[in-house]
Parts: sequence; structure tokens; C-alpha cells
Amino acid sequence: APAAGAALEGVVTPVLGALLFVTFLQVPAADLARSLRDGRFLAAALVVNFAVVPLVVAGMWLLLPDDRAVRLGVLLVLLAPCVDYVIVFSGLAGGSSRRLLAATPVLLVAQMVLLPVFLSLFLGAELAGAVDGGPFVEAFVLLILVPLGLAWALQAWSGRSRAGRRVADAVSATMVPLMAATLLAVVASQVPRLDGDLARVAAAVPCYVAFLVVMPFAGRAVARVFGLGVPAGRAIVFTGATRNSLVVLPLALALPGELAVAAAVVVAQTLVEVVGMVVYVRAVPRLVPDRAADAVG
Repeated sequence: APAAGAALEGVVTPVLGALLFVTFLQVPAADLARSLRDGRFLAAALVVNFAVVPLVVAGMWLLLPDDRAVRLGVLLVLLAPCVDYVIVFSGLAGGSSRRLLAATPVLLVAQMVLLPVFLSLFLGAELAGAVDGGPFVEAFVLLILVPLGLAWALQAWSGRSRAGRRVADAVSATMVPLMAATLLAVVASQVPRLDGDLARVAAAVPCYVAFLVVMPFAGRAVARVFGLGVPAGRAIVFTGATRNSLVVLPLALALPGELAVAAAVVVAQTLVEVVGMVVYVRAVPRLVPDRAADAVG
């Protein structure tokens, strides 16, 4: 039903915002404040995303065709760490959701600052200047600040009132349906964009698959260097592997006509990553097993 894609495109942000609201509700405000003081985890998250990932992308550069639009799309999505549903997937695999939640504002601001720098290094200043940073600010407000504020308000109400606790429990039970709704809306709304550019877009898929294969091991290595325990280590694996496709897609859609295929390249990464995250939920606990819990968690 490709005609449904246009209608569902407008649903992606509200559904994702609702999913993040429910996710944030699971993390008490006090825990978030404590996590912000976890310097080792924040440092590991910054290193894996803004030192290791660019090196991995540079190493896979030869896998990409000599097509500026395709290369720009790949760089946009792979150089920007995920700040939304990574929290949910990491939690499903036993990763530390509260640490990732605390790192979210830091990661979003860092990618806003560093993405133009990385694009200039890879493609030159002219192409980097074609990317508008406005969607980053919009995403920060709609997907981080608003859901987080609502979650804290409901936490405060539930701490004072039995009715508030009942509402919080009911809202918490919607996480799995909201995750399913988010994935449905993203995939159904973006697949039609691949029409007509499938051959060019398909050239980027091996790079996305290779990225998902390499990054768990790179993330585990970074977690070990920083002496992180099991939940934090799994969270580092996820933040290094998941990318910010839902936020950078508007950046790609705003590109001039000769670079328009970059949006479809970003969408292709979303489709590959969705499958990859399902695998990760099972594989990461084996890669970072519980028996390593003698380190600080």
C-alpha cells in the first residue's frame, strides 16, 4: 500500500516522541542526574561515536561508488549517533538506558557541531555547506526536551498520587506497541522513496551491513578500555552502532535536486538498521556477557 506512505510520514515524529516519553518515564530524574556525573561512560560514548566511527567510515570508503550524492547520504547517517530508539533497543539487550539517556543531549550537541567538520574532511566545504542544521534543533526540542519534561511531570504526579501511579503504570505498558508503531511508520513512510533510485541506493547497502558487523567489536573494545561493566558496555556497543537516521533525514530532504538521492540513501540505512537491531538484541548479550560483571557496572 505505497499510497499510505505520505500519510504515515507525518506520524513518525509524534509516535517517536511518544515512545521516548515512555522510555524517559522508566528513568527517575534522580538517576539521570547521577548518570550525568558518570564521566567514564560519557567519555566512552564520545570516543566511540566521534573518534572510532569516523575511522571505521573512512576505512569503508572504498566500498562506496564514486557518486557524490550517495556518499553524502552515507556520511550524513553514519556520522550521526542515534539519540532516540537506541535507548529502547539497548534496554531490551540489558544495556544501561539511564546512562544513554543522560548522554543524549551531549551526543546531539556534539554531532551538530562536528558533522559539518566531518563532511568537510570527507567531501569538501562546498557540500558540507549544503546541509541545513535546523532539523537538529527541532529534533532536540520535539524528541528530547518535550518528552523528557512530560515524563518528569508524570513522575512527580505519580510520587504524590495513587491516580498518578495508575496512569504511569498504564503508560509504561505501551512501550512495546509504540516501538512496533514507530518501526511501522518509519518503514512504511520511507520505502516508497526508494523507487527509481534503487540501483544507486543499493550500492550503499554493503557499507551499512559492514558497519553493523564491525561496530559491536569496536564498541566492546572501547568499553573495555574505559573499564565499563556489563550494562554500560552493552550501551556503548549500541550507541556506536545505531545511527541518527530519523533526525538526519530532514537534512537530506532539504538538499538541492542533484543531491536528492541522498535522502533515499539515508532511508536505506534505516531499513538495514532495523533488521540489525533485532539481531543485536540477541547478539550483544553474548558479545558482552553477564559473567564480565566483576567490573564496575
